Amino acid sequence: MYRISSQMTNSDTQYNLRLQEMRQNKVDKQVASQQRIQELRDDPLAAGHLVRYQSYKGRIDRFEKNALTMSDQLSVREGYMKQNLDVLQRVRELAVQGSNGIYSKEDLHNMAVEVDELLGEMIQNANAVGPDGKSLFSGTRTNGTAFEVDMGNVPGSGSPLITNVRYSGDMGNMQVEVDENAYITLNNSGNRTFWAEPQQLFAERDATGWQAAEDSVISVDGQQIKVSAGDNVYSLVSKINDSGTAVKASIDPITHGLNLTTTDSRQLWLQDVSGNTLNQLGLIKDSSQQPPYNLAASAKVVGGSLFDSVIALRDALLSGDTEQVGTRVLASLDSGLDNLVTHIAKSGSEYERLQSEATRNSATSLNTAQMISAEGDLDFTKAVTDMKMLDYVQQATLSRAGKMYSSTLLNYMR
Repeated sequence: MYRISSQMTNSDTQYNLRLQEMRQNKVDKQVASQQRIQELRDDPLAAGHLVRYQSYKGRIDRFEKNALTMSDQLSVREGYMKQNLDVLQRVRELAVQGSNGIYSKEDLHNMAVEVDELLGEMIQNANAVGPDGKSLFSGTRTNGTAFEVDMGNVPGSGSPLITNVRYSGDMGNMQVEVDENAYITLNNSGNRTFWAEPQQLFAERDATGWQAAEDSVISVDGQQIKVSAGDNVYSLVSKINDSGTAVKASIDPITHGLNLTTTDSRQLWLQDVSGNTLNQLGLIKDSSQQPPYNLAASAKVVGGSLFDSVIALRDALLSGDTEQVGTRVLASLDSGLDNLVTHIAKSGSEYERLQSEATRNSATSLNTAQMISAEGDLDFTKAVTDMKMLDYVQQATLSRAGKMYSSTLLNYMR
């Protein structure tokens, strides 16, 4: 039951005008922002979908950027590796010429001068930095120099020459996330890329009577291996060989010492993480020394870097030892060439995969953007129609209200 009074019509009119203004304001906001959902209560289900889609698109865009950034870095790295490959090809040509025995000592000396210059160029390329100022071939120690150089006197030369090149980076891997919980592992360690031969380490200490006194952990080529109390050298050999690392262990039949050999051209990386197992076996110095140059003085090491091979070629040419040039040095250079070509091919395949991941993520981002648009974007035609209808209703309401209260003060002055 309604009570009819003179105020009722005015109250109803004012209420409906405020309601129409609220609806108009909502449509104005939608048109201004081009978004259909202004508040969660507008469409709770669509709002939930929209938040998840936007979050997913943000991650996909990040994955795409990761892939493109790393592919650009791989392109720069590959350029320096190819340049070193060209230099190494020239070094090999000089080695072949110097090994045939028809050149005079002066000719060999001139070849050695060119080899030394090529060595400097190779070291320069190996120490290259990327556009971001970080070292390209030093593993995860990107703020330092990949290779350090020692100068010294060499027989046959009147000035100091490069006598040793030491790797000062690490062997850490870089993991790039290119999809949800999907990573691409990249390795830019210079002691793998610019290594000539598989490295072999021969311990001179008899290990047949060795037995682990306590639990310990050793690191072989970055792979941690647990050594239990009571393990002997044979069980240790088995654990190393079964660890999946690119290093194989064996017992020397003559010295009965523990021998380690890499399965491809790379530098051995050994460390006692806890305990002193490798030190007791005569493989490394005490645990205070950091790899890779912590090998025991009594252990024999075979297999060096590309720079060692080029240095050996230069020194052999300076001394006129054509026999060494044609045998040991040439074989080492060929092995280094094969290893460098392998790493260039690996870099190229990683680049192609990153480009493929970036393309896929770009397409996924576009599809997700369409889903976001379907859930949250405004139907502009419908919004304009609603706006015009609301404006028409408001004008009609105001017109009707004006007719209802047409009496003015002048009506009472007649």
